[in-house]
Amino acid sequence: EVVSGPHSGSRKLGKSPRRTRADEEVSGDALPSEAEAKRQTESIRSYYLIKIEEFQLAVIDKAQNLRRLEAQRNQLNAKVRLLREELQLLQEQGSYVGEVVKPMNKKKVLVKVHPEGKYVVDLDKNIDMAKITPNLRVALRNDSYQLHKILPSKVDPLVSLMMVEKVPDSTYEMIGGLDKQIKEIKEVIELPVKHPELFEALGIAQPKGVLLYGPPGTGKTLLARAVAHHTECTFIRVSGSELVQKFIGEGARMVRELFVMAREHAPSIIFMDEVDSIGSSRLEGGSGSDSEVQRTMMELLNQLDGFEPKQNIK
Repeated sequence: EVVSGPHSGSRKLGKSPRRTRADEEVSGDALPSEAEAKRQTESIRSYYLIKIEEFQLAVIDKAQNLRRLEAQRNQLNAKVRLLREELQLLQEQGSYVGEVVKPMNKKKVLVKVHPEGKYVVDLDKNIDMAKITPNLRVALRNDSYQLHKILPSKVDPLVSLMMVEKVPDSTYEMIGGLDKQIKEIKEVIELPVKHPELFEALGIAQPKGVLLYGPPGTGKTLLARAVAHHTECTFIRVSGSELVQKFIGEGARMVRELFVMAREHAPSIIFMDEVDSIGSSRLEGGSGSDSEVQRTMMELLNQLDGFEPKQNIK
């Protein structure tokens, strides 16, 4: 064939080869069938789905490890803070321990330091005046007597062991034959704790306690446990014989610390078993042990019927 154009010379082109039927059949067999292509697609899809699941599991595992590391970091940071505070306390000079008598004004406090006496001291700027209350243990700087720290209440370990951590599980239904006593103790103990506004509205003073008496095994302790259960109060159990100490003033001190602990965990119920061991009548004379028992009883009466109201302690 000859091809000519206006701007080019003539050139000769060869004939293109014709596709035969055999060539068409060979090319058709080389292409995969539709079913085979679908199987390949599903295989590739399942492969990548498995890879995605493995990646997601790896991400979840890494996230869990990160949370564990963050928890460990927080614990270590808390320990570091405590160690820094302890180190700072060790580096500081010693302090005097005093007891607050009463706040004087915005920045002055009357403090009693044993055995030196009473001082009017300044208050550190980091201490809130609203937290300063009478009988509070505080720390004073040894050079300027400035009140710089509030200390926790000092409670005898024997007294702290008297508190029952778990609320008793005894109920009134477990007590038989004491319906009258249960009704009376509900009015005297349970009602003032749950509804003190009724007594305030009527102008009636709340009862301060009850005396349960009778031979052993008549349900006195069980009744006290049931009251603590229904009122959801802190239950403090103490035996009267534990308050009898051989050293002068120890029994009275334990009674004071007992009521201090009760005020800190108010509302609370103090159950004194065998109170007759310290509840003897007053005697003009007697041995030293009798005098110590009387001091303990006088301190108990002072705590029960003193000037300070104890509405949340029964």
